[in-house]
Formats: sequence, structure tokens, C-alpha cells
Amino acid sequence: MSAIRSSGIQGEVVWLDGRFVDWSDATVPILTHTLHYGLGVFEGIRCYRTSDERSAVFRLGDHIRRLFESAHINLIEIPFSRDEIESVCLETLRRNRLDEGYIRPIVFIGDGEMGLNPGSNAIRAAVIAWPWGKYLGEEGVEGGIRAKVSTFSRHYLNAKMTKGKTCGDYVNSILAKREALLDGYDEAILLDGDGLVSEASGENIFVVRDGALCTPPLHTVLDGITRATVIEIARDKGLRVVERSLTRDELYIADEIFLTGTAAEVTPIREVDHRVIGGGARGPVTNLLQSAFFDVVAGRDSKYERWLTYL
Repeated sequence: MSAIRSSGIQGEVVWLDGRFVDWSDATVPILTHTLHYGLGVFEGIRCYRTSDERSAVFRLGDHIRRLFESAHINLIEIPFSRDEIESVCLETLRRNRLDEGYIRPIVFIGDGEMGLNPGSNAIRAAVIAWPWGKYLGEEGVEGGIRAKVSTFSRHYLNAKMTKGKTCGDYVNSILAKREALLDGYDEAILLDGDGLVSEASGENIFVVRDGALCTPPLHTVLDGITRATVIEIARDKGLRVVERSLTRDELYIADEIFLTGTAAEVTPIREVDHRVIGGGARGPVTNLLQSAFFDVVAGRDSKYERWLTYL
């Protein structure tokens, strides 16, 4: 039996299969099918402390919708409703006394049958919450990070289902991330099966060139919720957003590059493969969108209030 842990931080309680249990009791059998074969789905969601001292979960409904869509893609039937999982996410924050933090709903296949066919194994669900700061570091958010184009390619169409946020898919991302770190970089950028820019190990990517904001089309990348957020904010601010294929060398000559994701939020890239990007620091477009994003999640922009679910 192994307890559910995260980043060395232990919370107070975990919601597991319909009830709250002490963190140390949130255990799974060693023959849990997902542990061996990777078929499960999950989400990463953030709760922010807002400017009026309340707490709000960002785009909770969109995240839970994607969780259920990922499960459907993978022929997994979640034994709880969307409303139940949304309510549990909020209650998990309350019970762990978190006014801001990271929420991880996960749906996985339990023990029973082994082998690639899970048969009638129970579908299990958990929600965990813990404090989590800037994924790529405060310095990275401010000054930008260094990235390398990975030797590992992004999963491609029909090799797996690219619209699902599936546990086992992230082995590929882990390999790319570890390679980048071992080579002295902060993050990896993966190309797709055609050699075009796809995304980072856990983030979507945007390129600024001649005033236009460009990002790879959805058929090669995860439909990121922060990605969609930034696109909407950018268009509302009058920026031209183009979803199109990007070549590797377009990264090198970009005016600006930044990453988006629930964990990474909006993080600039200052260097790719030893090529300095733009001025080697966070650029004006990135700064504009980053500031706007943090205003939204802090509740300082009433135009996007619909994206906040308050505790």
C-alpha cells in the first residue's frame, strides 16, 4: 500500500471514492491497474487568493468538463457526476484550509484483473489539494526561462488520443523534461510527428512575431484551458492571434515566446537552444498578457468574472 503524496507536502485530508479520509489513509493496492499500465485521467486546477481577500478557483467547470471528456475518450465511466466532482474540489480546499493552491482530480482503474484489459476493475476517483507556487519559479515568471528542443517527439494523431489528458501520456513528457534538465535547461519543447513545433513538456507555446501572436493548431496539442484564456484575452485587447504550424527555426527568430498552463501560468522563454529570443527578457506582449492574466485570476477584471468560482 502506498499513500498519495505530492511534492513532499502532506495535506490533511484527501477525497477518495466518495469520502474524505486522512492523507495517510489515502492508499491504493499495489496491483492498482493504472499504476502498472497508465490508463487514467486527471486535471490540474488552481485556486487563487483574490484582491478582495476571497478565494476563487479558476475555470473549475471547464477543467471538470475536460476531465469527463478525457475519461470518455479513454472508455472510462466516472462513477460520479460533474457537479459532484466540482463540489468536492471546493470542499477539499476548505477541509485542507487552503485559501489558494493546486487541485488534482484523478480518475483511475483499480485492482482486480491484470494484463492490458482491465475487465471489470472498479473505476476509482480522488481529489487532492496542496499549496504550490510558481511551477517554473518566480524568477522564470519574471525573467524568462531557457528551453531546448527535445529529441523526443510529441504524441501524434492516432498513436494516442491527443484531446485526452491521460496519465500514461506524460511518460513522454517526463523523458523530455528530464533530458532538458540534465542538459542544463529549464524546459523542453517537443516537435510533432512532422517536425513542427507542438508544445512544451506540460505547457502550450506562443510565439510573437511582427506583432502577431502565433500558436500551434489544436490537432497537435492539448486543448489547454490557460491557452484558450490567453487567446481570448489577447483578442479582446486587439492583438492578432493566428493558430498555425510553426517551424523550429521560427522559434529562434521570434520576437517573444511564452508558455501557458495551469501550473506554469504565463511564463516567458528567453532562450531556445542557445539562441537568445528577442531582447533576452520578458517582452512587451508577454508582459501585457501575463499582467492581464494575473488580473483575471485575482478578480481584478470584472469582464472575466464568469471564470471564477468563489469558495
